[in-house]
Amino acid sequence: MRLDNWPILLAEALETARARPFAWGVHDCPTFAFETRTRLTGGEDTAALWRGRYTTALGGQRVMRRLGWASLEEMGHALLGAPRRGVLFAQRGDIVLADTGLGFGICTGAEAVGMAPEGLVTVPLPSCRLSWPV
Repeated sequence: MRLDNWPILLAEALETARARPFAWGVHDCPTFAFETRTRLTGGEDTAALWRGRYTTALGGQRVMRRLGWASLEEMGHALLGAPRRGVLFAQRGDIVLADTGLGFGICTGAEAVGMAPEGLVTVPLPSCRLSWPV
């Protein structure tokens, strides 16, 4: 369940993400998305499972496999459950999984944002294939 001031928290999370450089295992796609979820809900810090445990894409894949996930989709299912609605019904603040190489991101309306090596990037929501409510 989201905190009452979640729109303000979402805006703050996006500004913080925009100001921080991409770093594998510290500020990358799953860390950004799951830390944002924690900010919006005040819930469990799920990103603690992998934060700081890898410094490369290959290292991230190894950590995922050690945690029992073969893909980002499996990771999302394990941590968030089965997607509850189609991606085009995602609401602001929901977690999405993009097919564009972005990986996990956050729905901001008609678009999704996520961390990539070039920084915070925006993609059209239809380029995402899964969404989970936050």
